[in-house]
Amino acid sequence: MAQSQQDIAKKLASLPPEKRNILIKLLKKQGIDPSKLPIIPTNREFNPIPLSWGQERLWFLDQFEENSATYNLLLGVTMTGKLEINALQKALNMIIQRHEVLRTNFQEINGTVVQIIKPSGNWPLIIENCQESEIAIYIHKEQQKLFNLATDSLVRGTLLKVSNSKFILLVTRHHIVWDGWSTGVFLQELSTIYQAYSQGKNPNLAPLSIQYADFSQWQREWLTEEILAEQIKYWQEHLKNSPSLLQLPTDKPRPSIMTFNGKSQQLIINEEIREKLQLLSRETGTTLFMTLLAVFSTLLYRYSYQEDILIGSPIANRNREEIEPLIGFFVNTLVLRTTFSENLTFKELLQQIKQTTLAAYEHQDVPFEQIVDAVKVERSLSHSPLFQVMFVLQNTPSETIELPDVTLTPLTLEQATTNFDLTLDIEPSEQGLVANWEYNSDLFEDATITRMLGHFQNILTSVLANPQQQINQINLLTVVERNQLLVEWNDTTVEYPQEKCIHQLFEEQVIKTPDAVAVVFENQQLTYQELNQKANQLAHYLQQLGVKPETLVGICVERSLEMVIGLLGILKAGGAYVPIDPNYPDTRIQSMLADAQLNLLLTCSDVKVGNIFNLSTSIIYIDTCKQKIESYASNNLEITVFGQNIAYIIFTSGSTGKPKGIAISHQSLVNHQNWFLDCFVVNSSDVVLQKTPFSFDASVWEFWTPLMVGAKLLMATPGGHQDPAYLVKTIQTKNVTLLQLVPSLLEIIVSEGGFSDCSSLRLVFSGGEALKKNTWEKFKQVLPIPLINLYGPSEATIDAAFHHCQENEFNDIITIGRPIANTQLYILNNTIQPVPIGVMGELYIGGLGVARGYLNRPDLTAEKFIQSPFNPQQKLYRTGDLARYLPDGNMEYLGRIDNQVKVRGFRIELGEIEAVINAYPDVNQGVVIAREDIPGNQRLVAYLVTKDGFDWPQLRNLLKLQLPDYMLPATFVVLDSLPLTPNGKVDRKALPAPEIDLSKEKEFVPPQTPSEEMIANIFATVLNIQLVGIHDNFFELGGHSLLATQVISRLRKAFEIEIPLKELFAAPTVAQLSDRIESLRNNNSLSLAQQLQAVPTTQLDNREIIEL
Repeated sequence: MAQSQQDIAKKLASLPPEKRNILIKLLKKQGIDPSKLPIIPTNREFNPIPLSWGQERLWFLDQFEENSATYNLLLGVTMTGKLEINALQKALNMIIQRHEVLRTNFQEINGTVVQIIKPSGNWPLIIENCQESEIAIYIHKEQQKLFNLATDSLVRGTLLKVSNSKFILLVTRHHIVWDGWSTGVFLQELSTIYQAYSQGKNPNLAPLSIQYADFSQWQREWLTEEILAEQIKYWQEHLKNSPSLLQLPTDKPRPSIMTFNGKSQQLIINEEIREKLQLLSRETGTTLFMTLLAVFSTLLYRYSYQEDILIGSPIANRNREEIEPLIGFFVNTLVLRTTFSENLTFKELLQQIKQTTLAAYEHQDVPFEQIVDAVKVERSLSHSPLFQVMFVLQNTPSETIELPDVTLTPLTLEQATTNFDLTLDIEPSEQGLVANWEYNSDLFEDATITRMLGHFQNILTSVLANPQQQINQINLLTVVERNQLLVEWNDTTVEYPQEKCIHQLFEEQVIKTPDAVAVVFENQQLTYQELNQKANQLAHYLQQLGVKPETLVGICVERSLEMVIGLLGILKAGGAYVPIDPNYPDTRIQSMLADAQLNLLLTCSDVKVGNIFNLSTSIIYIDTCKQKIESYASNNLEITVFGQNIAYIIFTSGSTGKPKGIAISHQSLVNHQNWFLDCFVVNSSDVVLQKTPFSFDASVWEFWTPLMVGAKLLMATPGGHQDPAYLVKTIQTKNVTLLQLVPSLLEIIVSEGGFSDCSSLRLVFSGGEALKKNTWEKFKQVLPIPLINLYGPSEATIDAAFHHCQENEFNDIITIGRPIANTQLYILNNTIQPVPIGVMGELYIGGLGVARGYLNRPDLTAEKFIQSPFNPQQKLYRTGDLARYLPDGNMEYLGRIDNQVKVRGFRIELGEIEAVINAYPDVNQGVVIAREDIPGNQRLVAYLVTKDGFDWPQLRNLLKLQLPDYMLPATFVVLDSLPLTPNGKVDRKALPAPEIDLSKEKEFVPPQTPSEEMIANIFATVLNIQLVGIHDNFFELGGHSLLATQVISRLRKAFEIEIPLKELFAAPTVAQLSDRIESLRNNNSLSLAQQLQAVPTTQLDNREIIEL
């Protein structure tokens, strides 16, 4: 075929579809790819001009976001010298006449969006007199001034006249008609035309062979799914099972509806570093783009520890000669996927990124919009599809604009909007490389991004020094940061009576206040002298039975005076007490006895557990042996007990279900008590309510705190710790001053009538579970006293951190605070290295509070108590708790490692969902778990205890506004109460399976109302299907963004009201959308976002939804 490609292209364009297809097949047989033929001008006279794929997406986003300046582009240039304004105006007019796209609008005609090109037009240049101090105001106004894509000129020009010799040119355009490459074209043409006019000449520019409209027509005809089938298949495979969200740690909760408020910061990468980067790129057979992308990917991985990361990157898409000189929106976006493994080196990462990038380039013809549709991504209003982070290395033509007698200086503009969570835009400069970090200010604080810049630079330096090192070993932190995290925030050294044991400190107090009441139980009480004597008598008796340091003595009694005497007597004899709750199941008690290998047990005759003890265990009934015990001396014993000796063993539940005993030394206990007394100024006037079961370590401070200062220890009646009414009455009648409650019980008690009358309380402590903000809010409304949030596993001696709840918590987070005295807390990654502020890691505990280990479990002890990499004399306990540092040094508890779940590829922290649910006023208590009652069908289930008058529809709608779709529970179960463990924590394992069969949600239910019928018919018409039920999801039926605009257009006509496009995304089923439309009618057509703003913030801290 001797014809030129230009002739072939013209011939194809002139043929009707049937004959064109025949010619296409002939061309392919001869090895000619029709999509590679030149683009030729199209006939505009009869055929509507379609939008390009990229324009279509921007048009959709403009409709979706409503009144948004997100896609406004502003170019600012300072012009100093003798500016000829007339020549500048003529140059702008010639450019707008030369490029049709700048005279184009976008209108919807008969349900299809088309380009409307004005035959001619001017580029009006508005001239404003302006003071230096007003420049920023003008720039901000220009940035925020909206474009109407249907009617406005989509380019604007403003010339700020600062003086006769200083001007600032502001060129504003909508992204739909302009990309980054276009700026270079514009500046080059502006320079050429201005110079000609200023010299009295006619500009001489090469004519354009085609216009942007010709490109969009060509793209629609040739870049079809059929022609691009192989490339589309690549993207489907490349992005198969990819995560929908990069879960970077944010400072603020992600809004349920994505926002576009942005800021930017800048990092200069000097010329020396740039040269080293280029050298590394050459040595590894990669490019500067690939090397910088590898560094950026490393940063994102080390911040998120997400092993599968998608990053968007624009490509100029100017790979045809005829489109290079055009202004227009040609840019396409590639999705680059990177996977990380534990031992991956930076060089290996580079090679992976090289292969990924080259493959993406080979398949770059597929418009991003087609990729989104082909991959069938899960849609969410809270984030952009496929990727939320963008990487850009500028390689567009860098035009230096020159005007006669005028000096031009680019204006640095402050970023006010952003399209993504984070964008790293790097461009070459005389200094080396300028890295612009653009970020969503509704997610990130400025200081967080500043730290991120520093960590990026540290990675650069590290990999240039050793590109063979493992990604997980790269040091992100500066020396200053590392010192702050490891030393400054752990500087907790204080003096404490390290040569004393807890019972010896009690004996010193007996001398000071022998006649003061020490302990009260119901109608019984003992003075300090009486308690000391009875404990001494028991200790002498135990000593005769062979009790000495390191001897474990079991004690199994109900709460009583005998309990206190028994604990104190065991310690005085030099032994260590092992508390055993008589209400435990027999099997658990037998397991504890076997693990502890107890030879001696204290109990009372009314405790019915004698039949489960080993025959080798000697049992002492304190009550029936009372006369014998009282025959022993009542003086203090002279026993040598060291701080390292065991004081008590607490058994906690193990992951295997088998309890494990934790050995706590005297020095650990004394250190804790010394801190507690000093920190909270406990004195002899205090009354401490002992209500925690003594088999839990939270009970330990309740026993010993009052007895060390001459205060009163008030023992709750057995079982009383589970009775809120009893507790409130006891506090009121016994003048309790110090009280400890787990958050779930605190939540119940603050809702009980009468707690506000507990005026004797001066401090309330809460620990054992995550303290929710709404619980604190309720508490402070009831009692105007401090609430102390305590954190600490049993392996760290009761408490390791504490926090005074305050009015202005950082971003409404109730933190676990800072370490207690002589304690170090480290948040570390999986290589046992500190993570940056804000980044999640596992919490490790060091210092005096760390337990000796697990009783008779050397393997488990070695696993959980590791050698500190920061102090060779110290052991660290790995808690299994997730946490992160806040900028002020306080720590935020993020839940258990084993409480993180993955549902449909999303990593979800259940505590985050629970925090939102529990903020809803009509929910007393709520928890969320992941269930898999049907194999392969894992879903989130929320369990609620609600108030009278609970409004389910209101909760459903409000929750949907607050959480991303992937965090919405599939089911809600309302219970009278949540099941609790013996120590008052929620027993998640005992939560019942939902009785509702969720599979029935998908059963076909026809429309029930005229409104539902209209919506279902519109869905069916647009999607070209027969039947649509009220629970059918528009997008699951095959709908996509452009079809959504058709649905909304039809709905507006049918219901005769304004319906925002985003309503369909927020309510994609017939039933949901019917409710939304009814709500819009009743709320004066307020949009979803406007209603959200109108809802009280106390109601918005909730999040859950399920369509039942």
